[in-house]
Amino acid sequence: MKFLKFIIILFISLTSSVKADLNKNLLDQLSEGGKLIFIRHAYAPGNGDPDNFNLNDCSTQRNLSEEGRIQAKNIGKFFKKNKVKIEKILSSEWCRCKETADISFQKYNTKEFLNSFYSARFSKNKTKQILDLKKYIKDFNSKKNLVLVTHYVVISEVLNYGPSSGEIVISDKKFNKIGRIEIDY
Repeated sequence: MKFLKFIIILFISLTSSVKADLNKNLLDQLSEGGKLIFIRHAYAPGNGDPDNFNLNDCSTQRNLSEEGRIQAKNIGKFFKKNKVKIEKILSSEWCRCKETADISFQKYNTKEFLNSFYSARFSKNKTKQILDLKKYIKDFNSKKNLVLVTHYVVISEVLNYGPSSGEIVISDKKFNKIGRIEIDY
């Protein structure tokens, strides 16, 4: 029984140090700059948007919960604590993304190419949005990082990865996923 406990403690210790090393490596890469930092909006309960969705009326949209607002604050704390150099913060025009960007960073601009195309109403925009996003990234030239606050569908389309709410996914400008960081609420 003591041997089993020893093995469990050893396993936990080793996996914790591996995780710490991975996070250090990721932070080192972020400090180099020139990375794309995709953030799926913070926690907003539900799925998709209501039928009466209006882009200009947040009361008709799925919005952040209190947990989501706490998570957005924690995202901002992560960037400040780690002194991540940011050139620009861009957000989807959806209220849950704008609120995440506002709480996390205070300053941001919206870009249509970061909008959701999850629902049938917006699915026709997918191809143009992805092309516009890729053109923007191709033309983006900075030694700092670019933050993109967006939706599951956009991140999964360009990075072939499904992020959870509030998750930070880092890639290079060729959309090669480098790593991810989960932020709690």
